[in-house]
Amino acid sequence: MLIRKAQGFALIDLIFVCGIIGLLSSIALPRLMLAQQAAGASSAIGTMRTLGSAELTYALTCGSGFYAPNLVTLGTPPPGSHEPYITPALSGSNSVIRSGYVVQLEGLPYDGSPPTCNGLGGGEAAQGFRAGADPTTAGNVRFFAVNANGLIYEHTAAIYPDMPEVGVPPAGHSLR
Repeated sequence: MLIRKAQGFALIDLIFVCGIIGLLSSIALPRLMLAQQAAGASSAIGTMRTLGSAELTYALTCGSGFYAPNLVTLGTPPPGSHEPYITPALSGSNSVIRSGYVVQLEGLPYDGSPPTCNGLGGGEAAQGFRAGADPTTAGNVRFFAVNANGLIYEHTAAIYPDMPEVGVPPAGHSLR
């Protein structure tokens, strides 16, 4: 009589392993989502810092004390340079999606502003600006904004629509 040795896995072994993997995945998934939201928020804060710094540099070097009215203008390099004030990833349009956030920048044109070195005509530059980063994913409750004061503000609801170009917004708190 020949006795064969059993090799491989039985169906019950595969079901058991799949159950363990499912259990571990259900435990890890919420933490993974929180980590993804935290990474997106960190990126949005960095973007707000970049925009605040770029606007200040623009005002001091190119705008004769006035700010760029939009992201596209900040993405235009001054004459004699190949480097714009912000990266092409941010300056593709006036509203950019980056790391799960919609990034926007706006400055109201001021009639008395002079022409700028990178092609804006007289009366097109702004006396102040406001920039915001609003999340694109549901459940993310961190909204960010910055203005000509240079402080980054955070709120649990959209802060960009009510953000003044200069001064403290009506809601939210500054990040330290």
